[in-house]
Amino acid sequence: MENLVEVVDWSRWQFALTAMYHWLFVPLTLGISVIIGIMETIYYRTRSRRWLAITKFWMTLFGINFALGVATGIILEFEFGTNWSNYSWFVGDIFGAPLAIEGLLAFFMESTFIAVMFFGWNKVSPRFHLAATWLTAIGASISALWILIANAWMQHPVGMEFDPAQMRNVMDDFWAVVLSPVAIHKFFHAVMSGWVLSGVFVTGISAWFMLRRRNHAMAISSIKVASAVGAIGMLGTLWSGDGSAVDVARVQPMKLAAMEGLYDGSCRQAISAFGILNPDKKPGDDKPAFLFNISIPAGLSILATHSVDGFVPGINDLIEGRAVTPAGDTVKTESYAQRIAAGQRAQNALRRYDAARKEGDTAAMTQAAAELKADFDNFGYGYLQSPAQAVPPVAVTYYAFHIMVIAGGFLCLVLALTLWGAFRRHDLLTKRWYILTAIASIPVVWICSEAGWVTAEVGRQPWIIEGLMPVQAAVSDISAASVQTTFWMFAAVFTAFLAAEICIMTRQLRKGAETDFENEK
Repeated sequence: MENLVEVVDWSRWQFALTAMYHWLFVPLTLGISVIIGIMETIYYRTRSRRWLAITKFWMTLFGINFALGVATGIILEFEFGTNWSNYSWFVGDIFGAPLAIEGLLAFFMESTFIAVMFFGWNKVSPRFHLAATWLTAIGASISALWILIANAWMQHPVGMEFDPAQMRNVMDDFWAVVLSPVAIHKFFHAVMSGWVLSGVFVTGISAWFMLRRRNHAMAISSIKVASAVGAIGMLGTLWSGDGSAVDVARVQPMKLAAMEGLYDGSCRQAISAFGILNPDKKPGDDKPAFLFNISIPAGLSILATHSVDGFVPGINDLIEGRAVTPAGDTVKTESYAQRIAAGQRAQNALRRYDAARKEGDTAAMTQAAAELKADFDNFGYGYLQSPAQAVPPVAVTYYAFHIMVIAGGFLCLVLALTLWGAFRRHDLLTKRWYILTAIASIPVVWICSEAGWVTAEVGRQPWIIEGLMPVQAAVSDISAASVQTTFWMFAAVFTAFLAAEICIMTRQLRKGAETDFENEK
């Protein structure tokens, strides 16, 4: 058991390391490709050599980032087979389908047109080159779509049926998987937040040029495009974030409770704007959840249910199986103890089915299959020893979520100011306080982006598939030492990748500062 815990923990750390490094590169790819597409469109329509130089400058930064995103993403997919082989067997037919489509369609599409995008200048027509640039941007978003469909299925498994003969899940409704509301909101939230990140990145780099008093016109032109893309992205992020909040409240209420540090829910539930959690608080005790808390009355009910009177369950409510009606009446729901018992019944039924199949007892197989189907929705709970194991790390989830929200609010203000300055008050963009704020926003937007993924992934623990498979049942039969070795190896390689990107980008920025964009016509 001790070795299993070690393997699980190190496998989780390794996957988290790989995913977070990968996510450093992905949002910039999603957004800056669109910005470059707009810039090249302006060049195509105006034939301005200055816009051509601007397009090529940002295209170079895109290429550096794209290469490292691909390198880290390939390793991430391999880890499902090396570290999570039980998971791959249990749902490989379902989870593998979106990833296969992503590889065959989107990745090849990106790889083909990115070659034209970088090496096709003066070799293909301007119209074809522009099409290649836009198809690269579209391909990046299509790639994100299929990956996020797979991730959304892990958060809310639909469109499948368990086959006891194979002891694995099989897909029975492809479109239910693809059109899941969780997948749709996740896709738009990820892509739109990528637009925000890229808009802030381009704006911040352009502000750096202005701070150095170089290429002022190039910087202003870049800021106009970037601020427009970033502002549209922010609106899309807010819309999809609202949809995601409703999805989480509906299909992952324990995650929502952890995001808010909520132990005992109510109707007209307040939302925590920010607070300091009580580190000694445990589910079921009488200690206060917060040492300090600033809350907004009824805010969480509005966010989660779109109703002021909506009931939002807390951690204790979910564990004990308790809900409150708008009239104030307490009603019983399925408790986690009952879910664990149902999960154990389902697993026992599966064992009986397998034994009957080996003996050729058709009647016993039919009965066991019926019992399995009746309790299968709680199958994963049968692996848990106690209801407390179904509670995610509350502190990490809470602080990550609120860092994301606070950073997002700051970035919303920065983009609003930038948009106003770019199209109304040009003198605002030359103010030293604005320039420094825009530059400082670059690390803030990456922190915001990473915090969002930490919220999504830590908040669903202990599940690798919500309700069906916890992480301890998903790991491969490997030694903890082997996972530790590859963890530190990947940490070294990824850190080298990140350092290389920063060094190469810094060199390109210095080169850009020496380029005289102003005299390009």
